[in-house]
Amino acid sequence: MIKTTKDFRFSIAIDGGAASGKSTASKIIAKHFNFKLLNSGRLYRFLAFKMIKDKKNLKDKKYLKKISKSISTSKLNKTRLDEQNVSYLASKIAKNIYIRKLLRDFQKKFSKNKKFIIEGRDIGSIILPNADLKIFFKCSLNEKAKRRYNELKKINPNTSFKKVKNALKKRDFFDKNRKESPLLFVKGSVLVVTTNLSIKKMRLKLIKLVRNAIKKKYGNL
Repeated sequence: MIKTTKDFRFSIAIDGGAASGKSTASKIIAKHFNFKLLNSGRLYRFLAFKMIKDKKNLKDKKYLKKISKSISTSKLNKTRLDEQNVSYLASKIAKNIYIRKLLRDFQKKFSKNKKFIIEGRDIGSIILPNADLKIFFKCSLNEKAKRRYNELKKINPNTSFKKVKNALKKRDFFDKNRKESPLLFVKGSVLVVTTNLSIKKMRLKLIKLVRNAIKKKYGNL
C-alpha cells in the first residue's frame, strides 16, 4: 500500500488476449494498491449472457441500449458469465461498432474514479490512451488453454481441453483481426509474458512496476 494525498490520481490500462493472466494481474494490483477495478470483458459477456437468455440479436438496438444502461459493477460480479457459449458470443458482438460505443460509455464513467484499473483488449488504445501506466500481457496458447480448462472444469466436469484450446485460438483471432478496436500492443506499454511466470513472481513484478510508475509521476509519497 502506498500512502497517497487527497489529489492523488492514477490510472492503469491492462490489455491482453484471453487467459493471458491479465485478470489475475489486475486483481493483484487492485488489492495491493486499493484501486477500483473494471474487467471490461465482462461488459460484453454480460450483454452476450442476456442476449442468449432473452433470445435477442443485434438487430434489436432498443433492447441492447436498455441492457447496456442497466449494467452495474455488482451485476458484473454476481452473474455467471464464463460459459463457453457466452464467451464465444461476446467475442462476436465485440466486433460490432454500435455495441462497443454503448459499452464505452460505462467504461468512461468508471474512469472518473481517482485510482482505477480497466482491463480488456482496447484499453490502452481506445478507452485510456492517456493512462499513467499501460501493461500488455502475453502467454502461449497451450498454457492459456490449461489455465482456462482448469477454471471451466470446476463449473463443468465434462469440459473438453481440445474445445477450450480451439475456442481460445478463435477468440484471439477475432480480437486481433476485428476492424473495430482490435487487440494490439500500444507503444509505451510494458510487456509482461506470463507463460512461465508463477503467481508469486507475477505479484512481485507487478507491485514493483506500479510503484515505479507512481514514483515517476509523483516522486516519493
